[in-house]
Amino acid sequence: MLRGALRFGLGPGLLGRGLGTHRGGSTLGEAEGSGGCRGSGVSPVSSHVTFRTRGPGPRWEDSGSLGAGDWDGKVSEIKKKIQSILPGGAWSPLCDTSHLPPEHSDVVIVGGGVVGLSVAFWLKRLEKQQGAIRVLVVERDHTYSQASTVLSVGGIRQQFSLPENIQLSLFSVEFLRNINEYLAVVDDPPLDLQFNPSGYLFLASEEGATIMENNVKVQRQEGAKVCLMSPEQLQKKFPWINTEGVALASYGLENEGWFDPWCLLQGLRRKVQSMGVLFCHGEVTRFVSSSNHMETASGEKVTLKRIHEVHVKVDHSQEYQPVECAIVVNAAGAWSGRIAELAGIGKGPPGTLQGTKLPVEPRKRYVYLWHCPQGPGLEAPLVADPSGAYFRREGLGDNYLGGCSPSEEEEPDPGNLEVDHDFFQEKVWPHLAWRVPAFETLKVRRAWAGYYDYNTFDQNGVVGPHPLVVNMYFATGFSGHGLQQAPAVGRAVAEVMLEGRFQTINLSPFLFSRFYLGEKAQERCII
Repeated sequence: MLRGALRFGLGPGLLGRGLGTHRGGSTLGEAEGSGGCRGSGVSPVSSHVTFRTRGPGPRWEDSGSLGAGDWDGKVSEIKKKIQSILPGGAWSPLCDTSHLPPEHSDVVIVGGGVVGLSVAFWLKRLEKQQGAIRVLVVERDHTYSQASTVLSVGGIRQQFSLPENIQLSLFSVEFLRNINEYLAVVDDPPLDLQFNPSGYLFLASEEGATIMENNVKVQRQEGAKVCLMSPEQLQKKFPWINTEGVALASYGLENEGWFDPWCLLQGLRRKVQSMGVLFCHGEVTRFVSSSNHMETASGEKVTLKRIHEVHVKVDHSQEYQPVECAIVVNAAGAWSGRIAELAGIGKGPPGTLQGTKLPVEPRKRYVYLWHCPQGPGLEAPLVADPSGAYFRREGLGDNYLGGCSPSEEEEPDPGNLEVDHDFFQEKVWPHLAWRVPAFETLKVRRAWAGYYDYNTFDQNGVVGPHPLVVNMYFATGFSGHGLQQAPAVGRAVAEVMLEGRFQTINLSPFLFSRFYLGEKAQERCII
């Protein structure tokens, strides 16, 4: 029964049902702690699944409940505020709290990269009444020095194997090409993404040729402009390529290339601030939630949870601010697995929905920049070799960016962002020099490392609500293509929150429930 419900799809959108908070208290449209159900009412998983309550009703979770110390602290704080308005009150009302997040927000988005900002943008753009939804974005790295967004190579392509990924990138490229129609702010200069539409060129060996042909067929069906090239055609168009070992190539004819990720990040941030979105530089350390033990009509036991407060620890301080909220969006990228664990996701018996973890973890990836005056010219696309190595031009000064994903056995320690220069010499450069003989004489000028929010299950995004933590939504796990799909993913998440279903692009294959059901949405074109 439960498996059938999860396959059925989504229920009504939480914000669309009027769930929210307001200053002074909660305006949740259901009984507090009901976990999305009234008595034996409707499950948030599907309108066709009936639950009945078990036991005395909702309880506060041990992992995030208000303990005695928390309660005493709140009482003490209230007393201080009362004293401050009385003559001779000792508590100073002049204490600066501008660095703290608000006490209430309808939506708290954990993660202020392009994915989280895109969710914020579309929530405000699609809200029925201006100012109706209060949104807070929490980002712990306020300099974005370790953000996946700004450490990426900034590519966008439609050459994927899954229709959903192709549709996401087609939507996003339209967004990027018309960026100032979406993100313009009055009296601010227009954005220049420096979009370079040079395309992607995938090379396939004899072993991968059939897969490439099938992928291109799907891409064309979805509206992408991609052509197949024989080794002879490849050599004629790009004479700097050594075609030995290449059986087939696919080349994006339009809407593929690369752009400035920092510009998109800053443009989104500027725009959502103008729309009233609030920002906080801090780290989410705790969720306070209620839970209710339920039972399906077929007798399966489940525990539904609802998050009521998000605790945010501000930078360079031991202070934390509890933020009352109706919805939490987990857009924490490489660290979204940790955020899910804070909400109790995956803490249950193995093999159950309760015990199913969010399979997203940080994977470190290196990007190298090298100089080669004899290298490919301005017409060069981003080239992806069968070996896994890739490169593209960077600017006009004979510079190139590139790298290669390591094998599972060679995955580097994600505990830091130090660069392994030997990896380039041993694993990247030999493949580059073989494919482009001019790269025999390249000179590496600098390198950096960044994180993939790597979905170990099927290397695809996780989008939409959790089936048991009923007011946590995901926008994570994109395994290297989150930047290019962020505009479309943000809209998809906003649609589900507001309307209860995907409208522009059906991303049901990317729901969290697939991890429990064992139904992979496997993407074969990962760089």
